[in-house]
Amino acid sequence: MFICNVHVNGNKVFKWIIAFLAIVVLIIFGFAFYKIFVKNGVIGSEDFLNHSDVTEISPENYTNILKASHDNIDNYVGKEIKFSGYVYRVYDFSDNQFVLARDMLVDNQSVVVGFLSEFDNISSFEDGSWIEIVGTITKGKYHNQSIPIVKVKSAVKVNCPEDSFVPPPSDSYIPTSSML
Repeated sequence: MFICNVHVNGNKVFKWIIAFLAIVVLIIFGFAFYKIFVKNGVIGSEDFLNHSDVTEISPENYTNILKASHDNIDNYVGKEIKFSGYVYRVYDFSDNQFVLARDMLVDNQSVVVGFLSEFDNISSFEDGSWIEIVGTITKGKYHNQSIPIVKVKSAVKVNCPEDSFVPPPSDSYIPTSSML
């Protein structure tokens, strides 16, 4: 006859079960935090553009998208956008660079805001002329700082809108992946 006497220390088993359950709860909490906040764009992801082929940026959300794309370029790289503004150049731009600009009122002063853009045929448009572009957001450098740069695929001349100003970015905006 074979007899085996096993003595189980109840305290140690209880501690191991509690430790195992604590680890499982932490893993579930971490996964839920990731799914709710990080993946859905509440923390770190300020994805204002939808996921259709071309997203048209309206004057109402222009500065929110501009700010969000500067804050987190990687969320916007590869997005194809369409919007209008006026051609604005500064002295240190190359021949194919310009800002597709809009004016924003801040403390009763007009400030030029816009995306740095690159287009080989921009020389056919005068400074200050209004155009509508379709282009893709890329990651580039300006004065050794990473910024979004729009690689323009097409540009057409348009009329200046009645209200050419855009509002400042909202301090209370909640980033979502379906802003547009």
